[in-house]
Amino acid sequence: MPRLSLYKPERGNDYKFIDRQVSEMFQVGGTDLYLHKYIGVNTSEANATADQPNYSTLDVTNIQDLLLLENRDRKYDASIYKVRGIYSVQNLDFNLSQFGLFIDNDTIFMTVHINDWIKSVGRKPISGDVFELPHLKDEFALNDYMIALPRYFVIEDVSRASEGFSQTWWPHLYRLKLKKIVDSQQFADILDQPATECGTETLRDILSTKGRELEINDAILAQAEADAPKSGYETQQFYTLAVDPNTGKPTLETVDQTDEDASNTGLDASRIHGRAQRSGYVGYLLGDGAPPNGYEFGHGIQFPSTPQKDDYFLRTDFAPNRLFRYADGRWIKVEDSVRHTLTNTDNRKTLKTGFINNTTTNTIAGETVEERQALSKALKPRADL
Repeated sequence: MPRLSLYKPERGNDYKFIDRQVSEMFQVGGTDLYLHKYIGVNTSEANATADQPNYSTLDVTNIQDLLLLENRDRKYDASIYKVRGIYSVQNLDFNLSQFGLFIDNDTIFMTVHINDWIKSVGRKPISGDVFELPHLKDEFALNDYMIALPRYFVIEDVSRASEGFSQTWWPHLYRLKLKKIVDSQQFADILDQPATECGTETLRDILSTKGRELEINDAILAQAEADAPKSGYETQQFYTLAVDPNTGKPTLETVDQTDEDASNTGLDASRIHGRAQRSGYVGYLLGDGAPPNGYEFGHGIQFPSTPQKDDYFLRTDFAPNRLFRYADGRWIKVEDSVRHTLTNTDNRKTLKTGFINNTTTNTIAGETVEERQALSKALKPRADL
């Protein structure tokens, strides 16, 4: 008589009996899952570039970006597959132990029956497949839409569930790790579908928060620019530079040191004797290219021919612009205009921006060269010399 063993090298009647019972359990106690089947990379010519392949056939094993190992232009089957799954419903709690709000348990771990899945879909689940969970639709969302908001999840990982192994040591369940999808390029093929059969709105129109997030971001940037229009520190609204009659150098005075009338602080001729020779402030990013106390000044790419003592002049051909004061027959540097707006649209005229992405060309020895080339390459010897 052979030895008793629950494990058999073949999937016999015991395996089939247990598999039918597991399948019945999913049919009785599981929930419907609407599957958007991932079928490969979008093969349109518009999505192909010089460094990315243009696959002639749809295949889930193709990789669009071989450097980052990701498929951004995903193509999904137009048919919707209905399968059954089971998962543990849990509350989405915020983690307050760190700075800010974090959701620790926003990941769903779903189990599906292996043979039922293969029979319905034709292949095993893979990363990129998207589920719609119909039982999570929100019929009472705070919006103007007359439809229930669906919930979509994407598969991130697939493995065999430990609880899916029966006494015969054969697996019966897949364990899927699901995350909510976002309005990104990967899911454009799904989000561009119409939300209703008769309406013109797409799923992106009713589900995406991108527009609202951009509005919030623009409002934050506008308020930040109003509160801090330039980098560095603004000091002229706090102090008036009074000039010491003996030394001619500025001394800091505030309004409460003299009187209560702030309008007279910068107009008292007894305390302001001549022009201040320097700003009087020490700190980081204070230079704004303007003379102390708001005195008038000229600007240009060369100094005036007939300057007078204590004249201020801003050289706009310097990077950054440089403010000079005329004294003792020469122009003396006062400060550089290093304060700039903090937006990306500002043209920062500094040496650093000139060295980075420098596309300026020049003509040397009759040959047009780029300034970012090595000098030895630009000044190569000529054959006719």
